Amino acid sequence: MKKLNCWEYNRCGREQGGARTEEFGTCPASTEKKLHGIHGGENAGRACWVVEGTLCDGKKQGSFSKKYDTCMSCDFCRKVRDEEQSGWHPSATLFMMISFGGRTGREC
Repeated sequence: MKKLNCWEYNRCGREQGGARTEEFGTCPASTEKKLHGIHGGENAGRACWVVEGTLCDGKKQGSFSKKYDTCMSCDFCRKVRDEEQSGWHPSATLFMMISFGGRTGREC
């Protein structure tokens, strides 16, 4: 079974080269390479809730801390969490990977 990225699940057309990028711009979840492969997704396509400035419901979302509660109740986020179960990466870990170039701080 192919694991869907957020832009596939939501059919927003805002992925790189998507049908609606001219109108709304490219969603940063589709270009965030530091999370490529996380939860089996392309770039941050299965960890979009930790990417600042994603485009959800036709609006640019804010920072991780501002959108966290909304994202945790999102159907797509819940789907990924259910699919991954024991392979689920906590949001704080993913945020650290983006913030510190793929390092989680455990190496220090």
